[in-house]
Amino acid sequence: MSFNYYFNITIIYIFLGILVAFTAVFIFKKHIMGKFWGALAIAVFGSFLGGVMEYLLKDVIEYLTNVNGSVNIFPPLITGTILVMIFSRISDKRDDNK
Repeated sequence: MSFNYYFNITIIYIFLGILVAFTAVFIFKKHIMGKFWGALAIAVFGSFLGGVMEYLLKDVIEYLTNVNGSVNIFPPLITGTILVMIFSRISDKRDDNK
């Protein structure tokens, strides 16, 4: 592997970290210690950690994205989790109003 290969991966992970930090702080208005810079540090670290996890678990991920030769389980798991989180927040707010 050449220098350019690893350089490109590094740039992509940093860009994704910036994107996640920007989204969390400025779009979702999340309170994060250190504001944007704290979110950026954690998001970039998370990007690299995710890359290492993908490298180490590549075979498992490939198997789970092609269960029985036709089903990728990640989109339904991610979407289901997000919807349950949203429903939970809505339920909490309704309970607080009573």
